[in-house]
Amino acid sequence: MNNTLSGENTVSQRVAQQAVFPVLFALSFSHLLNDTMQSLIPSIYPLVKDSFRLDFAQIGLITLTFQLSASILQPFVGFYTDKKPQPYALAIGMGFTLLGLLLLSQAASFSFLLFSVALVGMGSAVFHPEASRMAHLASGGRRGMAQSLFQLGGNAGSSLGPILAALVIVPFGQVSIGWFSGVALLAILVLWRVGRWQQNHTAQIRQKAVTVHPEVPTGLSRSKIILSLVILLTLIFSKHIYLSSMTSYFTFYLIDKFGVSVQSSQMYLFVFLFSVAAGTFIGGPVGDRFGRKYVIWGSILGVAPFTLLLPHANLFWTGVLIVLIGVILSSAFSAILVYAQELVPGKIGLIAGLFFGFAFGVAGIGSAVLGEVADRTSIGYVFQLCAFLPLIGLLTGFLPDVEKSRKA
Repeated sequence: MNNTLSGENTVSQRVAQQAVFPVLFALSFSHLLNDTMQSLIPSIYPLVKDSFRLDFAQIGLITLTFQLSASILQPFVGFYTDKKPQPYALAIGMGFTLLGLLLLSQAASFSFLLFSVALVGMGSAVFHPEASRMAHLASGGRRGMAQSLFQLGGNAGSSLGPILAALVIVPFGQVSIGWFSGVALLAILVLWRVGRWQQNHTAQIRQKAVTVHPEVPTGLSRSKIILSLVILLTLIFSKHIYLSSMTSYFTFYLIDKFGVSVQSSQMYLFVFLFSVAAGTFIGGPVGDRFGRKYVIWGSILGVAPFTLLLPHANLFWTGVLIVLIGVILSSAFSAILVYAQELVPGKIGLIAGLFFGFAFGVAGIGSAVLGEVADRTSIGYVFQLCAFLPLIGLLTGFLPDVEKSRKA
């Protein structure tokens, strides 16, 4: 009996001290599957716009419904699981996504379409804060790396949506969305295994991690922490409004300006989203090594010259610019999230839920507003307007240096 307890303690101590890569890879893979299914929603916009005779404002309302259902619940999920961990919440949440996809494939009216995407959003509301908390738990102290690896899977999954839409949904129609329910079933199986790992190790890991990788207070005043969180959320606003303009309307922009086919426009969107995935892993490890504030500077503000050039580029240079924009902009979120979690130690799930939820909500509202702007002006004007959003990155200069605050 003593040997068994000693063995369990040794395993738990090793888990607390070192990143648990099988768990991190499982979370990243499930994030890939989750976001692949989510990305099918904006990828079918050109299809449903014609079949349901929608205008751009209604397209934006689809995104708004999905994003709000995904965003509102996330902070509450994170707050609850911080206090009472639920090992199998991830698998159960994925069940909502499975049901939403099946209903989406059969939706025969606009209202039923909205209900279906809301269910997919509810699955996302459970997945993101809880999986992010799990990644932190399995990080072994390398929090930026763990979040970047987790985000890498999600962004890779998002990039697959357009190409799957071009290869499967456009040729076979709306009903083919139901075929992807098998992806949701696979995700449920993976997350069930992750839940078993959490159930077996959470208490021991937390106890060891207190001494091995403690959550160190920053020493900043309450008002300074609140101001920093507001700045970080504002940066999330600029990043995700811009990303929303790309994911929801870039295909329409290419069709309108260059006259490309629907399938070709989906391929360009895939290139952009794949670039986002490729650049995702940069922010976390670089932030771990050199400081997260520098990563935020370089990502948000550094992409501005390229976003400002995009509305004036020809088709070739548009292809080049979207790669640069995707790679540079994608490194920000992991750095911002871990920076915020270090500002408020001990509230990992709550902060993850707040930031993921805010990102989803902002993207949804932004998509609806941009759709209305496109109807009133033009799709080209939307991209001219959004080109200035990265200049909000100048606010990064007001963020404190968390690493120096701790040392002080």
